[in-house]
Amino acid sequence: MPSHRADIYARITGEIVAAIEAGAGEFRMPWHHDGAATSRPVNVASSRPYRGVNILALWIAAREAGYPSGLWGTYRQWLALGAQVRKGEHATSIVLWKTLRPAGGDEGDEPEAPGGRTRMFARGYAVFNLAQVDGYAPAASPQLPESERLAHAEAFWSRLGIVTVYGGSEAYYLPSKDTVFMPPFSAFHDAGAHYSTLYHEGVHATAARHRCNRDLSGRFGSEAYAMEEVVADLGSALILADLGIAVHPRPDHAAYIASWLKVLKNDTSAIFTAASKAQAAADWMHAQQPAAQADVAA
Repeated sequence: MPSHRADIYARITGEIVAAIEAGAGEFRMPWHHDGAATSRPVNVASSRPYRGVNILALWIAAREAGYPSGLWGTYRQWLALGAQVRKGEHATSIVLWKTLRPAGGDEGDEPEAPGGRTRMFARGYAVFNLAQVDGYAPAASPQLPESERLAHAEAFWSRLGIVTVYGGSEAYYLPSKDTVFMPPFSAFHDAGAHYSTLYHEGVHATAARHRCNRDLSGRFGSEAYAMEEVVADLGSALILADLGIAVHPRPDHAAYIASWLKVLKNDTSAIFTAASKAQAAADWMHAQQPAAQADVAA
């Protein structure tokens, strides 16, 4: 493998570790969330996801009522969008925190707090799920056109021989079926997000016995799952660099494994092991390509 490629690998690995240390960004799934899943409750007016205890409250309400949507709004918010909450529907209570500004502070909607100190207070709201309203016509979500697919990345993937099923809203590798499941291409923000996710799951697939035969349980025990995620993130970044799609890791790459930073810090050689396993996965992918096969034959 050319030395410049090795340099790229080392640089990317270093940047990912640095980004983890810096706590870069917040993890965000790379495809659009249109409120069709209850797992990420979203406000219909602001398109912002609910946070904290409100997520738990809306999860519980959606599960108990069997709502298929994660889209919520107040009575007035639905009304402003031309929709009508059906008579007899029961609201779900959530809470939002407001700031009490000091007396004499900036003008605004917040009430004044006694004693000249800024304080927080909770204000309750009643919200209704999309399944409880009539007449809502959601704006069409922009879809990534098929013309944005990258031919060389598609060809590289097809040569890996990894069974891939498109559909649904989740991306994952299922070992029992040795299959990668992906959302449709049109559901992603851009081509880079699609291939980043695809190759992340592809690296997971290289753990199979007939590929890289990677088992981290002996090395990391109960932390094996955490380290496998690190391997997948690093490995996909290496391949994307080779394909010229994303040489530098995005903040969400680093943030995805930020929760496993404790593991890396507790074992100073963990990141080196992860990088080595990621390199092996990338090497296996390259070995499936015609150029690599021709080199072996020569």
